[in-house]
Amino acid sequence: MKDLRFEHKRSLSRTEAADQLAALAQALREGGEAELELGSGVLSLRIPDELSSEVELEVGGGEVQLEVELTWPTGRAPAAGAAGEPESAPAKPAARPARSRKTAAAARTRRSTAKRA
Repeated sequence: MKDLRFEHKRSLSRTEAADQLAALAQALREGGEAELELGSGVLSLRIPDELSSEVELEVGGGEVQLEVELTWPTGRAPAAGAAGEPESAPAKPAARPARSRKTAAAARTRRSTAKRA
């Protein structure tokens, strides 16, 4: 269960979207306690010096979806009895390095040769 969830959806012009991202970028640069104006309200956040990020692009169904996700710990210890990783552990496992087609083909060849032996 989430401690808090905030969601704000609305239609924006390209300029308004850029202004919203610029305000977020400024809050990230400053760090610490940040306030972002979203619609008729203000979102207050504590932004640490180190963050994790994920950028995802999906194209399909006649639209493009670009998601930029920033994550960081709340700084609170997990609730008593809650199972979880230590606070210093990464939230997600590290991705394997991408292999070129040539490298992937060579790996398949080595595996198929090993099976025949």
